Amino acid sequence: MEYTTIRHELDDGILTVVLDRPDNLNAFTVEMADELEHTFVTVNDDDAVRAVIVTGEGRAFCAGMDLSSQGNVFGLDESKSPSLADMADLDDPELSRVRDTGGRVTLAIYACRKPVIAAINGAAVGIGATMTLAMDARLMSTKARFGLVFGKLGITPEACSTWFLPRIVGMPAALDLVYRSDILTAESAREIGLAQSVHEPDALITEARAMADAWTRDRSPVSVALMRQMLYRNAAEPHPVDAHRIDSLAMFYTSIGDGHDAVRAFLDKRTPEFTGRASEMPPFYEEWVDG
Repeated sequence: MEYTTIRHELDDGILTVVLDRPDNLNAFTVEMADELEHTFVTVNDDDAVRAVIVTGEGRAFCAGMDLSSQGNVFGLDESKSPSLADMADLDDPELSRVRDTGGRVTLAIYACRKPVIAAINGAAVGIGATMTLAMDARLMSTKARFGLVFGKLGITPEACSTWFLPRIVGMPAALDLVYRSDILTAESAREIGLAQSVHEPDALITEARAMADAWTRDRSPVSVALMRQMLYRNAAEPHPVDAHRIDSLAMFYTSIGDGHDAVRAFLDKRTPEFTGRASEMPPFYEEWVDG
């Protein structure tokens, strides 16, 4: 795919995805949705990438949907009248202009096998805020702002944010955030638990890269991918026995894979040699994540 609204910068195993419409405050478009979804799907099979950082070019992270677009600004087909039953098969081409574009992006981030870090350098409003909720950490510049402003526009939160947000801040705080529709400072976002940390603008990417290194350098890519998916998926199961089934399979296959050499390396007092690839997951993986 040719990227026109974002750009990729790969350095030492860390892929920085830059939202690149600075003249429009990196406002979100259907094209940006397509390019971000493609990025997070294809990165799974790119073994040169061990972590992903998402940031914005210029003074904004993403100022929300581009409201200057022609027709329905969300890219939706207003001639349709979809029902809940119509949403059963999300791969149906007929739903291409019914489905929420932000949700396509966050579902791709959710399914990603690499840790994803948001380096929020400026305003993150609407989809600019909700897309980050599917990421594993949100680091914010002192100049950043975070706004779930849907109530002021007469619409609803999207991008699967009603699934992610309560898991991050708890239900009472989530309700307050969406009802008020306020724009938060970086420090307020940190206090409520939306941001892990706040940094001076010049240090933001450095800190995000340091976190990516701490999470993924000298780690098994297969183990990291499994841990990410196990935490997100198992935490949503109704009973711990459901997690036990996946824990058992994950432990079995990692113990005979990269874990085998890591145990020997510990005993031999040497650095392990991880040969597993996130592009080649254990046999149970696809059946599990595909439901």
